[in-house]
Amino acid sequence: MARYTDASCRLCRREGTKLFIKGQRCHTDKCAFSRRQSSPGQHGQQRKKVSEYGIQLREKQKAKRIYGVLERQFRKYFDIAANKKGITGDNLLQLLEIRLDNVVFRLGLATSRKEARQLVRHGHFNINGKKVNIPSYLVRVNEEISVTDKFKKSTKLELIDSIAGGRVVPEWLDYSQDTYSGRIVALPTREDSNDIEIKDHLIVELYSK
Repeated sequence: MARYTDASCRLCRREGTKLFIKGQRCHTDKCAFSRRQSSPGQHGQQRKKVSEYGIQLREKQKAKRIYGVLERQFRKYFDIAANKKGITGDNLLQLLEIRLDNVVFRLGLATSRKEARQLVRHGHFNINGKKVNIPSYLVRVNEEISVTDKFKKSTKLELIDSIAGGRVVPEWLDYSQDTYSGRIVALPTREDSNDIEIKDHLIVELYSK
């Protein structure tokens, strides 16, 4: 399975904004982007004139990196979104939001999407009582996401709960902290992704060329 293995903080510096890939660390003084905001590389501090295509490309790259999706899968999501009824950009963000790793993160069961992806791969979550270890699994309305009995007893979950347990859960999700379980009560809308600054119309323009 292809995945990004280089330094995560380089991605934030390349996009010129915090992507919160490392969770809680991004809110501390240890955040590399807070200390050095120029683009990585020896020419990172030089000012460059960015073309219209470059602006659109950077927006697509930012969305991919926030959700931890590589190019082939991201293009697949765009094609699905373009063939659905409604606004393509809204459909695209909705598909990204209902990925299992993102839902786990939104429920406060991981400190970052990157950590959520790892926990899902390790088989720590069930969908309707059955173990699912595919981060890209698209969760449907009324499906229940729960923590496995083994993971409930781990110190790792206690640490996650102490850090992310107080996070506000979006209205499209229902979460029970007593049982470490939640479900999608409605599909997320564009307004539910307002905490993420993605100009989806630029992505649509890029792929529509």
